[in-house]
Amino acid sequence: MNKYLNILLLSVFVFCGCADRNTDNSKPEEDKAAKQLLQGVWLNEDDEEVAFRAKGDTIYYPDMTSLPVYFSIIDDTLFLQGTNVAKYPIVKQAEHIFQFQNQNGEVVHLVKTADKSYLSLFIKNAHTAVLNQNQVIKSDTIVNYGQERYHCYVQINPTTYKVVKTAYNDEGVEVENVYFDNIIHLAVYSGQNKLFSKDFRKSDFCKLVPGRFLSQAILNDMEFSSIDGNGIHYDAIINIPDSPSSYLVEIIVGYQGTLKMVIK
Repeated sequence: MNKYLNILLLSVFVFCGCADRNTDNSKPEEDKAAKQLLQGVWLNEDDEEVAFRAKGDTIYYPDMTSLPVYFSIIDDTLFLQGTNVAKYPIVKQAEHIFQFQNQNGEVVHLVKTADKSYLSLFIKNAHTAVLNQNQVIKSDTIVNYGQERYHCYVQINPTTYKVVKTAYNDEGVEVENVYFDNIIHLAVYSGQNKLFSKDFRKSDFCKLVPGRFLSQAILNDMEFSSIDGNGIHYDAIINIPDSPSSYLVEIIVGYQGTLKMVIK
């Protein structure tokens, strides 16, 4: 009896093992033939402007501010894997034709070019340009309150900390532009006495500005606002580059060297 029971249990184990292996193999595989068809430089059919170049596993854009992105084609869908994974249904694909739906549901019509002169765009833009002022900016302000005179200094220092902003190009495709953030130094003097000194980073505002916004924003500027009985007021400007979206944080330096920050 035990002999037959052992054989039965072994059969169940083997069957389950085979079922697990079949489940693993059921995952959709990348369409390598479709990926090969996409290799080359593609132009927008309407205006013949360059849309992108597919080379290997990567798509490169002629706009040198946009980061290259890994791509794959699975089940008639183009996947672009940057910070987010974007999916674009393929409408039609052939040797020199590529049509897909962008994020608005519009069909983008591309044609492949054999003109090798377009490659110069991608050679020139091999290193992604970073959008920011990329220079130290200094300003100083002298203000009076009562019988006291205060000398305030602001210095904007560019850093190598990269901020990636998601946007959409002319084809309605999600792209990522890269920027450098700033560190802003604020110092306040009363005569020869240093009343306040601090390097402000974007992370200093994490309790006041939503994290999702902050992740794509830079600490752009710090401007003098006013002086009153509470102290010296500055406005820190945190914004998403090339966008009207911004937060204004009021920085109040008290006369005892205290710091207070509030959303305006």
